[in-house]
Amino acid sequence: MTGRRGRPPREAGSLSRERILREALALVDEEGLDAVSMRKLARRLGVDPMSLYNHVDGKDALLDGIAEVLLAAIPAPPPDADLRETMSALAHGFRAAMLGHSRAAPLVLTRRLASMTALAPVEAVLAPLLAAGFPPDRAVHGLRTVLAFLIGTLMREVDAAPTFSGGPRLAELEGAGLPAVSAAAPFLAVCDHEAEFEFGLRVLLDALGAMAGA
Repeated sequence: MTGRRGRPPREAGSLSRERILREALALVDEEGLDAVSMRKLARRLGVDPMSLYNHVDGKDALLDGIAEVLLAAIPAPPPDADLRETMSALAHGFRAAMLGHSRAAPLVLTRRLASMTALAPVEAVLAPLLAAGFPPDRAVHGLRTVLAFLIGTLMREVDAAPTFSGGPRLAELEGAGLPAVSAAAPFLAVCDHEAEFEFGLRVLLDALGAMAGA
């Protein structure tokens, strides 16, 4: 009797949570979030689907794990950096991590994560604000403002939120009959994501720096 065609399943012992998450992220990068299933991931790994459950509890836990991988890719700020340097490094690191895996980024930007996964970026932003002298209540306000800016601007960059994007839209804007919109139409009709990010970040850091000094 001939053997079963295709790659034979590997032993479940060769699996690890890290390997599963790495392969799951690769699957998302290639095919998008809708393609993720435990069965499909098992085929990529060459294992029985049930063996995955020894390392992840199910699809929701798998998606949370992919988000963890993205968040873990954000480098730590330079040691002894001041508030502005620290927050700038965190913001640029966050953006790079999300854009490096743009098809997986909505897991961080739009999905409610398990509590411990979600607390990592909270700690990363909150700690430097407290160290800069913000009282806890204002540090939380600062935290939420920073996260709102990062999530909002990155959602637009990974096409999870609407934006003006050229084409016939320019003529519509110029003919809208609204003076301010018409004057700004050439700039509303396009979006330079990097310039938008840097502008918004500069405004945010200036404001935080002024409040810390006060």
